[in-house]
Amino acid sequence: MKTLCFAVLATTLAFANTAAAADEAAEKAAVTAAETWLKLVDASDYAKSWDEAAQLFKGAVTKADWDKTIKGVRGPLGKLVTRKVSTKKYAEKLPGAPDGKYVVITFETSFENKKEAVETVTPMLDKDGKWRVSGYFIK
Repeated sequence: MKTLCFAVLATTLAFANTAAAADEAAEKAAVTAAETWLKLVDASDYAKSWDEAAQLFKGAVTKADWDKTIKGVRGPLGKLVTRKVSTKKYAEKLPGAPDGKYVVITFETSFENKKEAVETVTPMLDKDGKWRVSGYFIK
């Protein structure tokens, strides 16, 4: 019985370590995708940021509406001063979103005209197998 319990425990731990490594790899890829996408937004290349976003994002907002909205949100903040990852969390279920593979990332950000901001960027593994931004929010 002890051998069986040990085998089950060892298998469970191996699975947990594999899952944790997979989550960590997903988080790393998603952070890279988010940072690449944010560079487009920082450069005011809003049309390209829409082009590079996830299909879910594109289905929720037209390119013209995105351009108008992001200009109104980011423009007044001024240029980026600093940005660093604060948190990142892998999830397969998010409120109001279809099941999938997501990473919710928060960045501590400072802009010229807003010294302390929190950007939340949510990349997802898109249908083409690439991590792409599906959501963006500044607080």
